[in-house]
Amino acid sequence: MNETAVGHYERLPKVELHLHLEGAIPLPALWTLIQKYHGDPDVPDLAALQQRFAFRDFPHFLDVWNWKNRYVRQTEDFTLIAEAVAHDLVRQNVRYVEAFYSPSDFAYHGLSAQEITLAIRRGLDCVPDIEVALIADLVRNRGPVHGMRNLEEIAEVRDAGVIGIGIGGAEHDFPPEPFAPVYERARALGLHTTAHAGEAAGAESVWGAVRALRAERIGHGTRAAEDAALIAYLAERQIPLEMCPLSNVRTGVVPSLAQHPIRRYVEAGLLVTVNTDDPKMFGNCLAEEYAGLEFVLGLSRESVHEIILNGIRGSWLPDLRKEEMLQTFAEDGV
Repeated sequence: MNETAVGHYERLPKVELHLHLEGAIPLPALWTLIQKYHGDPDVPDLAALQQRFAFRDFPHFLDVWNWKNRYVRQTEDFTLIAEAVAHDLVRQNVRYVEAFYSPSDFAYHGLSAQEITLAIRRGLDCVPDIEVALIADLVRNRGPVHGMRNLEEIAEVRDAGVIGIGIGGAEHDFPPEPFAPVYERARALGLHTTAHAGEAAGAESVWGAVRALRAERIGHGTRAAEDAALIAYLAERQIPLEMCPLSNVRTGVVPSLAQHPIRRYVEAGLLVTVNTDDPKMFGNCLAEEYAGLEFVLGLSRESVHEIILNGIRGSWLPDLRKEEMLQTFAEDGV
């Protein structure tokens, strides 16, 4: 990666719209939790922990995700990781984040969605230099009945900065259509909606997310490129895409960054944003994502700056806040 370009993008203010809190835990904080719960003989040190995050494919990534979650067991653990993630984002000059969290992944520890949400907010509130809104990932693997129940639990604590819902998980096994009533209920509660689609499944998954779920944004959308009609649809309606190029390379969704479709999407006029997804599991950061767009995919620096600004345009901030942030970013060189 071009170090000069990485440095340029490190200095600029940035926005994240597709960041999983549990996948962004700085490794020292995760190591602290692993040791708290008596460790793993296969992971004797930090170097071995780093090696644990090498993925054969998307299902293997999900397996490692579940392994990692074994070490986040108590409410104070969520406060610890939220504060650590927030400090790490401030260090990268990320100004605003809409972050996913997956409370149902931790139900087997006996923790409620409400407890987890409030514990995360306590940690985030320890870092006033960044604004982090929360998106509850209802986790499609658990089905729409559980998703509806989880939604109602989340709604009880939405004053803790929960602004939307999504469905992550095993997209290739759990299509979006059965979750349509859950999304309808979320809208009735005043929550925004997004959905992982077109990552581990093809264009039909994206169609399901926009038609059945009426999702406001699409998480990833990488495989939308398989259907020209879908690309035209997304461009016409300017449905924001929460794209995560280096994540897609790490999980084998695309063979290499050079083969990622994001440049084609930009040229087709889609509203593209770029995000890191699970940065401490993939070893990426936003500055590297942007540098890759410029030096691997050949986008101009001006085009990359527009993608940074698209993060604001595609966010769920009020319109006045968007205008203010766009002006601030322009003053800071974007």
